[in-house]
Amino acid sequence: MPELPEVEVVRRGVEQHAVGRVIRSAAVHHPRAVRRHVPGADDLVGRLAGRTVLAARRRGKYLWLDLGEPPSPPDEALVVHLGMSGQLLVQPPTAAPETHLRVELAFADDGPDLRFVDQRTFGGMALEPLVGAGEGDTVPASVAHIARDPLDPRYDVEAVVTALRRRRTGLKRALLDQTLVSGIGNIYADEALWRAELHGARPTETLRRADARRVLDAAAEVMREALGQGGTSFDALYVNVNGQSGYFDRSLAAYGQAGRPCPRCGTPIRRDAFMNRSSFSCPRCQPRPRRARW
Repeated sequence: MPELPEVEVVRRGVEQHAVGRVIRSAAVHHPRAVRRHVPGADDLVGRLAGRTVLAARRRGKYLWLDLGEPPSPPDEALVVHLGMSGQLLVQPPTAAPETHLRVELAFADDGPDLRFVDQRTFGGMALEPLVGAGEGDTVPASVAHIARDPLDPRYDVEAVVTALRRRRTGLKRALLDQTLVSGIGNIYADEALWRAELHGARPTETLRRADARRVLDAAAEVMREALGQGGTSFDALYVNVNGQSGYFDRSLAAYGQAGRPCPRCGTPIRRDAFMNRSSFSCPRCQPRPRRARW
């Protein structure tokens, strides 16, 4: 599933191509793609027509478009769930439909369409009201419980350090908890832990503040680097709005590197089962704690 850098790459593309434009019409080509919009496809299509895209925003791995009627502030959001294979593509109106085209937005200026393509149909779109999120900010209702991410200007790392050390869980589980800190998924959690030289099974209550700060700073650092390289693409399903893949996978030190030498010490990277997924670490740089909490 795309993590913060990948979603931010998509958000920037949508911001460049869609913000300020008026939606002329919408077409839903697969009902499952709008299953989260409870009133149904016809309601979604009817409510999108004539709306202006005022902003493309993100919190963690959650992406949405603010909709409204200028000069009034936005009053609704089109939430985009990328799921495992969702893509937002900018295409000329004359371009042939993609094989897995699910939702299509056409604009009043007759410029490029915004298309939602999703092979596995785990993602989708839904209209939601915007609700207050503190400090004058608004977010879609379904995102209200999601914490700020390390790239958010209002992210308070010291508050997250305090909250993390109060948990009684494994460190990697805490990093993946989107109500604690958002945007960190399996890939960047492993990379941050490797950079901080901490094992993911380390009990959070045993962390010193310096340890917790180090791994959170490492997560921010690695995600900024990934963002600079267009994100991490392990298959053709993650692309930006122009259909291009990211290449940060070439820079990964731990995630997916089982059996390969650790870039720091040369010890083969270890793979462990973790929450029906995999976790990767260096046995020497990141020794397993005696009292582990996976």
